Amino acid sequence: MREYKLLINGQWKESKQVREIKSPYDHAGVGKVHFAAKEQVEEALAAADNAFQKTRRLSSYERSLVLEKISAGIKERREDLARSITLQSGKVIRDSRAEVDRAAMTFSIASEEAKRLGGELIPLDLSPATAKRWGLVRRFPIGVVTAITPFNFPLNLVAHKVAPALAVGNTIVLRPASQVPITSLLLGEIIQESGYPHGGFNVLPAGYKESEILLTNDVVKKVTFTGSPAVGWELKKKAYQKKVTLELGGNAAVIVEPDADLEFALPRIVTGSFSYSGQICISIQRVFLHDSIYDRFLADFISRTSKLKLGNPMDEDTDIGPMISLEAARQTDEWIEEAVGLGARVVCGGKRDGAMFEPTILENVIPDLRISWLEAFAPVVVVYPYSDFSKVLEAVNYSLYGLQAGVFTDDLKKAFEAYDTLEVGGVIINDVPTFRIDHMPYGGVKQSGFGREGIRYAIEEMTELKLLALNLE
Repeated sequence: MREYKLLINGQWKESKQVREIKSPYDHAGVGKVHFAAKEQVEEALAAADNAFQKTRRLSSYERSLVLEKISAGIKERREDLARSITLQSGKVIRDSRAEVDRAAMTFSIASEEAKRLGGELIPLDLSPATAKRWGLVRRFPIGVVTAITPFNFPLNLVAHKVAPALAVGNTIVLRPASQVPITSLLLGEIIQESGYPHGGFNVLPAGYKESEILLTNDVVKKVTFTGSPAVGWELKKKAYQKKVTLELGGNAAVIVEPDADLEFALPRIVTGSFSYSGQICISIQRVFLHDSIYDRFLADFISRTSKLKLGNPMDEDTDIGPMISLEAARQTDEWIEEAVGLGARVVCGGKRDGAMFEPTILENVIPDLRISWLEAFAPVVVVYPYSDFSKVLEAVNYSLYGLQAGVFTDDLKKAFEAYDTLEVGGVIINDVPTFRIDHMPYGGVKQSGFGREGIRYAIEEMTELKLLALNLE
């Protein structure tokens, strides 16, 4: 079993605490990983701070070239990276390969954005007293960025924090989720070979206590976090003097109008509901079907869902693997039982075997139950009928979260009504809310957090505007 060490200041270092990472599918050992002590986290932050004096002076060409090399390295190690994702997280191997491909594209996009980090020239001669004055405005890197990443996308959500940081010449200390640290350490090997200055990228699996300094140390200028609201809002309190981006999950809904292309909508909704056992922030949790198509669409939805294959995530024909933990599966059980006890009906799935949970469809669910109102993060979908489009938009907004929503309709007026009304960070027309391509702005409102990812938008959050005022009198 391979042993993975900490990446600090360009060196692989041991620690006193070594954990065995096990597969959520069969609990087989995946690898042994060193977890950092507080002193090692401090060492990494100091290394990142020192390295910033080099990275901030890298030219656009040099930063772009580094990111090109990282993208190429990810492509070269595609299968190793995909296997690491599947073995640690239980994501089916097909989806893990797709994630690796997306990560390669994310770094490629960042390579292009590194060349476009421009500014603007603005006239300052708006009064007689400021004649012949001009302002030059451009973005500067801010310094040390700390990134805390989740288990569900062990590579591409890491890429969305690392790539924009490197694109502008920041340095970064990464604390990956404890269940899936190996993928980040493999990425560290690739970045080591890219030519980015040592100390510019550090990877430290660590416990909550040891990693708290990542939020409070004075050298840290930016904290970017993806994870649960409970952790995220507490994190913000501790990092109150720093730039913070929070992506805290969602409760995604999709609306299907009778004029939509139902043959296209059906398989997309199945995919958007149950990929990676629903453990995606923009996984569909609520489906709103117009009365006129409700019975027919629901029957087809049940039929197609019941054909999904559960099993070993390393098998090529498996559609759904395990949830990340037995605890997560048990919570899903509890929420479904609560709903059924109050009149809900399970029309598909609903059974659990350890951490394996059947894709499940519920109807007749009270909207303010946990399985509908909160984030399930599970292979569970609640289906509702509706008759009035304006009122169904209000129903979609009935949630603590506001990340993305989907609307299937050929009515452009309704598309813009949804865009204007829905309290979310992104409205996806004629596709599922699970849609994301890696250069688009991505983030939410309400309990879904604030700030935006998507390379160019993350770059704006990882830089500071600085003005040069010129008096040419």
